[in-house]
Amino acid sequence: MRIIFNVLKVGLLLILLINQFTPLNLISQNFINKDYLVIGSNFLIFILVVDLAIRISVHFYRRKKNLKRGKNDNVTLGLTNIYYLFLTGAVIGAGLALFGVDFRTFFTSISIVAAAIAIISKDYIVDIISGIILSFSSYIKIDDYVKIGEEKGKIVDMTLTKTLLLSEDDDVIAVPNNMVYSTQITNYTRKASKKVSIEFKINLESLSTIERLEDALIASLSEFEDYIEEQTYYLRVEAVDKDSLALKFQFVLKRMNRSIEKDIKTKTVRRVINFVKSNMSNSDNSVS
Repeated sequence: MRIIFNVLKVGLLLILLINQFTPLNLISQNFINKDYLVIGSNFLIFILVVDLAIRISVHFYRRKKNLKRGKNDNVTLGLTNIYYLFLTGAVIGAGLALFGVDFRTFFTSISIVAAAIAIISKDYIVDIISGIILSFSSYIKIDDYVKIGEEKGKIVDMTLTKTLLLSEDDDVIAVPNNMVYSTQITNYTRKASKKVSIEFKINLESLSTIERLEDALIASLSEFEDYIEEQTYYLRVEAVDKDSLALKFQFVLKRMNRSIEKDIKTKTVRRVINFVKSNMSNSDNSVS
């Protein structure tokens, strides 16, 4: 169906180009003004040419990057956003032409109004420009897990004005592109180190030995051994208080995977809680 639709669009473009310099006799000029036909024809030609150019570019880019149909990345989204910009400009230009208003004269004659519009829409325009720049950048990409300002999440979409993040709570967070462009970004997916750190405190009364706790934590992650580098587990004592220890459990992932990292953290925290409860119950039994 998609192929048929594209063939029809190419056929329409060829018909319009053939009739561009000849009268359009198929439609009686008694019903439609010739100027309207020219404006409509030019509008369709412009949009179809841009659409064809974007589709060809996306097609060859997908082949080069081995992107599956329906799968998008920064470049394909950026090209789509550029098409929408051309479409918006063409609609505005065609609308002015239908009313007999020259495009350049219109904006020159309403310079004060245009300046006011520019001031009001400044943030929107900046978001669009920032979005296009980000679309073709190599630092952040779709599916990267990032921190932008105080927001953390996986990049799921990049529109003309917003970058959409999917948080660990499955909330969709829309961040303005200008903020993404101008704010410090931490890209956890692309950082060189794949070290994961889990910080927690434990009461001294609930702890038998550091070695026993470390062994228990390592054993609890046995199902994830295919994702964790061997010999990288380390339980570090960060601080010692009167009644508790501040600990940090660290390991290195073979490849950065936020969903796996989330599962590992959940598993480790539960293991610590179970370890503390087990030691507390053993302590109570020994006292009794």
